[in-house]
Amino acid sequence: MSSKTPTPHPDAAPPGSAPPERAKPAAADGSPAPGARPGLFRDASLSAVLAGFVAVVVSYSGPLVIVLAAASAGHLNTAQTSSWVWAISIGSGLTCIALSLRTKMPVITAWSTPGAALLVTSLGAYSYAEAIGAFIVTGLVITLVGLTGVFGRLMRQVPTAVVSAMLAGILFSFGTGVFTSLKTAPLIAGSVLLAYLLAKRWLPRYAVLVALAAGVAASAVSSRLDIHLDRIELAKPVLTTPEFSLASLIGIAVPMILATLASQNAPGMAVLTASGYQPKDRLLIGSTGLVSTALAPFGSHAINLAAITAAICTGPESHRDPRRRYVAGVSCGAFYLLIGAFGSTLVVLFAGLPKELVAAVAGVALLGALAGGLTGAVKEEKDREAALITFLATASGLTLFGIGSAFWGLLFGVIAHLVLTRFRKPTEAAK
Repeated sequence: MSSKTPTPHPDAAPPGSAPPERAKPAAADGSPAPGARPGLFRDASLSAVLAGFVAVVVSYSGPLVIVLAAASAGHLNTAQTSSWVWAISIGSGLTCIALSLRTKMPVITAWSTPGAALLVTSLGAYSYAEAIGAFIVTGLVITLVGLTGVFGRLMRQVPTAVVSAMLAGILFSFGTGVFTSLKTAPLIAGSVLLAYLLAKRWLPRYAVLVALAAGVAASAVSSRLDIHLDRIELAKPVLTTPEFSLASLIGIAVPMILATLASQNAPGMAVLTASGYQPKDRLLIGSTGLVSTALAPFGSHAINLAAITAAICTGPESHRDPRRRYVAGVSCGAFYLLIGAFGSTLVVLFAGLPKELVAAVAGVALLGALAGGLTGAVKEEKDREAALITFLATASGLTLFGIGSAFWGLLFGVIAHLVLTRFRKPTEAAK
């Protein structure tokens, strides 16, 4: 494992952000060099904290619904479901905080959304104890893949333009979501968009905060807020003794390993790379795998790097200085821990938000990251066709064998790159 601290490239900041100061070299032990910004509180900013909050809102308003659907399909009782929500929230929170502080990057983790989707159709076929056994094996295998560096070596072979195009493809639907929301909730989506544009002109650092406030106000005026909180109680983790069976390993562990690595960790690494950071794959993948394994007996199916919510925290909307965006990762982790401590009780707060509000706020928060991805995709002329193929395949939403479009976009883009550049004869390249 390299001892060099991963710092953002000064010249790789997304469009629309001010050129960051040149980063000072790190010490040999990975600690910040003398003269570097020393403390979390000094680096903290309202925009970074808000970015972490928006990332959590998006997570609990969307992907968590799939987890609850899987729990219902598996006939889990209330205690087991609450423990599952607790485990994935605490795991995401701890890894967000620890990895962001360790690397000084906005490392955003979350639970595996495709893994949860897989469980909607498969969890009912096995006992809960067998599912827990499969979760443990999943965590161990992902840990092994991460610590050996195999995953990182493969990712480093992918051209930068293809990575940027995959990022743009992932975020494309969120960008269009701002405008599709205008059809069903014109007041809410329109308020978010207008408030964002006005604030971007006069209060650019707080544009997302102003947009969120305007959207909540519009939701209240139009009677679209549906929040009912009867009581708040701490979650009680439920420890389940695992059982291991060949059927559950084949039916749950194998597809979940592939889906988590390909559809979550690969895009998650790509988001950090496209934002100008140099992520340590062994540290990030290995750590999330270990935490997944440790929390599996309590219901955690998989903790991994996030992509969409990570883009909210790695872009210029989080902070103009890429070196201070790690605060967004710490903020995201803190909100995860707060909500996770209460299990599924506080989830109703986010479930009561109109989906158009969540879509519109996420869309404007991701505009900077989307612009950065598009710019990186077309920067090099020789890679534009491969990048375009990657973008289209990723944005299409294609799903094959339970693996999402981000992986297939990456795969098709790499193949196109090899065919168009690596496999050409010298005489063809000279034309």
